[in-house]
Amino acid sequence: MTLTYQGKLFAEYPDVVSVKQMCIMLGGISMKTAYKLLGNGEIHHLKIGKSFKIPKICCLLYTSPSPRD
Repeated sequence: MTLTYQGKLFAEYPDVVSVKQMCIMLGGISMKTAYKLLGNGEIHHLKIGKSFKIPKICCLLYTSPSPRD
């Protein structure tokens, strides 16, 4: 799956999403799981004050298959 296709998949979302939006994008995961993914660095994000801002491309990269070594 290419990033071009995935970009169309999440076209209705803004370029920077909230944790709640990210949960929906990732198939309805819980907020607790979302914060674990962010805290472990599995999904790159920005923290502004108390809020997390996640670039949509980071969600796309997380859902894309990893290239094999």
